[in-house]
Amino acid sequence: MKPTVLAAGILALSMPAFADPLDPLVEAYETYVMAADPAEAARAAGAAPTGWGHVRPRDIAARAETARALLDEIESADTARTVDAAILKRLLADEISADELDTARIPFTGDWGFQAAPVFAALRLRLKTEDEAEAWVQRLNDVPRYFAENRINMARGITTGWTANKDPLATMRAQIEAQIVADPAASELYAPFLSLPDRIPPEAAARLKADGLAAVANAIQAYRDTARFIDLAYAPAAREQAGIAGLPGGREAYAVAVDAHTAGAGYSPEEIHAIGLTEVARIRAEMEGVMAETGFAGSFAEFQAFLRTDPQFYAQSDTELMAKAKEITDRIDLVLPLWFNQLPKLGYTVDPVPLSIAPGYTTGRYSQGDPAEGRKGSYLVNTYALEQRPLYELPALSAHEAVPGHHLQIALAQEMEGQPRFRQEYYATAFGEGWGLYAERIAGEAGIYQTPYEHFGALSYEMWRACRLVADTGLHWYGWTRAEAEACFIDNSALSPLNIQTEVTRYIGWPGQATAYKIGELKIRALRAEAEAALGEKFDIREFHDVVLGQGAVPLDVLDAQVKAWVAETAAP
Repeated sequence: MKPTVLAAGILALSMPAFADPLDPLVEAYETYVMAADPAEAARAAGAAPTGWGHVRPRDIAARAETARALLDEIESADTARTVDAAILKRLLADEISADELDTARIPFTGDWGFQAAPVFAALRLRLKTEDEAEAWVQRLNDVPRYFAENRINMARGITTGWTANKDPLATMRAQIEAQIVADPAASELYAPFLSLPDRIPPEAAARLKADGLAAVANAIQAYRDTARFIDLAYAPAAREQAGIAGLPGGREAYAVAVDAHTAGAGYSPEEIHAIGLTEVARIRAEMEGVMAETGFAGSFAEFQAFLRTDPQFYAQSDTELMAKAKEITDRIDLVLPLWFNQLPKLGYTVDPVPLSIAPGYTTGRYSQGDPAEGRKGSYLVNTYALEQRPLYELPALSAHEAVPGHHLQIALAQEMEGQPRFRQEYYATAFGEGWGLYAERIAGEAGIYQTPYEHFGALSYEMWRACRLVADTGLHWYGWTRAEAEACFIDNSALSPLNIQTEVTRYIGWPGQATAYKIGELKIRALRAEAEAALGEKFDIREFHDVVLGQGAVPLDVLDAQVKAWVAETAAP
C-alpha cells in the first residue's frame, strides 16, 4: 500500500495498518476539510470557531491541488467502502471545478452568500461560556477580512466579465443594508450577547458585552464598505442578461453545475428541459381535475386569480401564519410512524425568517440542527408580505422543509452511528431536495391535505419544481430572458407574484440548483414503483423509506444500487 501524499502539505500519512485502503484517505479528507473550514476545525477540537474561511485565489487553488491529489488516490483505491468513495469523489470534484471555473467571482446567490453567513451564525448561536463569547467576538472581528476577500473576488469578476445579474445583486444589497444599523446593540450580530448565562460573573459579562459591541461595530463597518463597493464599482458592471449562457464559457460552466446538483442522474441540460416540459403537461392535467372538484365555474386563469387574491386563503397576522404552520407539522408528526420505522431523536422548531432578510428570501427553508450540541433543527417560515403567503400551500411547504422532508432526512443522517463526519453532513442536492419534494407526496398519501385547495396547492408546488427544470435550463442554457423564465410559473401554478419573482431571482443567481428537485423526486418515485412491482405483497413502505434514508444522502446512482439490492434481497425466498 503506497503512502498518501497530499499537495500543499495538508497531510502525509506514514500508513499504519488500515483495514481498508480508503481508511487513510478518509482521514486525509477530514483533515483537508478542517484546514479549509474554521468551524469544522473548532468542532473537532471541541471549541467554538473564531474566524471564517479564506477565499483568496491562492487558498482556493491550494485546496484544489490537494483535492486533485486525493481524488487520484481514491480513484485508484481497491476499496470495499464503495459508498464512501463515491461521495468523496463528488465532493472533491466539486472543489476542483470551483477552482477551475473560479466560482468565487460571484460569491452570492441572492438569498444566500457571504453577506448572510454572519447573520445565520448569530441566529443559531447560544453562548454558554466565557470562551464561547470570546470566540464570537473574535469571529465578528474577522468579518472585515472575510468580506474584503470576497470583494476582491467580485472585483476580479468585473475584470474578467463574470458578474452577477442585477436582480440577485439587488436582493443581496438589500440584505447588506439591513445590517447597517446605527446602534451596534440593535444588530442581530449582537443578539447572542443579550442572553449570556447567569453563571458568567457580572464583571466578565460586562467586559464581553463591551467587546461584543466593538466587534459588532467592526462587522457593521464591513457591511458599509461592501455596500459602498457594490454601489460604486460592482452594480455598474452587473450583467443585464439573466442567465450565464452568454458569458465566456457560460454554457460549459452550467453543464458542470447541472451535473453537480443532479448528483449522478446523468442528464444533459437538453434532456432536463424536455423532462420539465413533460412534467408540466402531466401536472397541469391533474390540477385541472382538482379545480373541477372545487366546483369553480371559470377558466384555469380565473381560478389562479381567485386563489391569488381571495382573503380566505391568507393569514391576517404573523401569529396566525406561524400557528398554522405549527398545527400542520404537529399533525404530520403524528402519522410518521405509519411511514417510517426509523425516526430522528433530534427535534425541530418552527420559526419565522429573520426580518432583515425576509423581503428577498424564499418562502420557507430548513436550517439544520446539531445532535452533538443538542441544538434542534429549525423550519423557517417567511412572514413577510402575508398577502403573498397562501395558506393552501402551507401543508406542502411544511412537509418539504420539516417532516417528513428535510428535518427528518438530515437529522437521521446526522445521527448515523459509525459513519465519518462527511457522511453525516453530506448533502447531494438531488437527493435532499428530491426527498423534500417526494415528502410532499407522502403528505398527500397520509391525508395531510384536507381540502381540494390544499391538494391544488401541493400540485402547484409540484408544478413549481417542474417549471424549474424548464426555466433554469431556459435561462442558463438557451439564453432566455427573465420574463420567459417566469412565464411557466405564471401560466401553470398558483404561486404568488412575489414568490415567482423571488424564486426566479434565485435561479438567476444559482445556476443548476433548481434542476435538482424534480430530477431527484422522479428518481425516488421510479425506484418505489419498481420495488412495488417486484415485491408485491412483500413491499413495505416503511422499509422502503428506511432503505432510501438509511445511508444518509447519496448520489442518485448509489441510491439506485442500494434500493435494487434491497429489492433483490427481499424478493429472495
